[in-house]
Amino acid sequence: MKAAVFRGPSAGQVLAAAKHDAGGQRAAVYLVLDRSGSMRRYYRNGSVQHLAEQTLALAANLDDDGVVPVVFFSTDIDGTAEISLDAYQDRINPLHDSMGHMGRTNYHVAMQAVIDHYQTSGADDPAFVVFQTDGSPTSKAAAEHVLCTAARLPIFWQFIGFGDDEFRFLHRLDDLPVPKRRVVDNAGFFPAGPTPKNLSAAALYDQLLHEFPLWLDSARSAGILKD
Repeated sequence: MKAAVFRGPSAGQVLAAAKHDAGGQRAAVYLVLDRSGSMRRYYRNGSVQHLAEQTLALAANLDDDGVVPVVFFSTDIDGTAEISLDAYQDRINPLHDSMGHMGRTNYHVAMQAVIDHYQTSGADDPAFVVFQTDGSPTSKAAAEHVLCTAARLPIFWQFIGFGDDEFRFLHRLDDLPVPKRRVVDNAGFFPAGPTPKNLSAAALYDQLLHEFPLWLDSARSAGILKD
């Protein structure tokens, strides 16, 4: 494994602990990246590339192939790609630059793209989706609907917020009631702040993987995941 992916021994320790907490469960790791207009600075300062590298490190520990499908979204799906241990360095910005206009923020189109890819991939393992954004979606109702209907699928959504927004909607999405709105709690959220690139690897992985083991237990109890 290329050393540039990992950010020191603390990252490796956190990932090893996370794998233990997940009971050795493998997962198909996805990365969803916001391309709304307000995201421009986070592409320019390397924050998005940094998150992509950290997500790839996670996939190298949890995934079956170490390849991460990447979905770029704004008003619609702006583009899709993959990153892997053989192709990740300085990869995100050229992809972003090739996709043209940066639009609004429609979570639901990106979520549906992940669902469609996962369902056609033939994967046996659950999906772990790192979903990055810097604000609320244009259509809150559509995002809630997709999340709630997707709760019956073996997909866990981990939202991460860039910037100093209050992220009221994402906090609400994280706390949607079970079973009134969804069969299991299939999402987590944490804010990475206005300088997400400065978040330590240990802190990032601790937050990213905090709720995943809890979801695994709930999904197994609900029959969504099979032993």
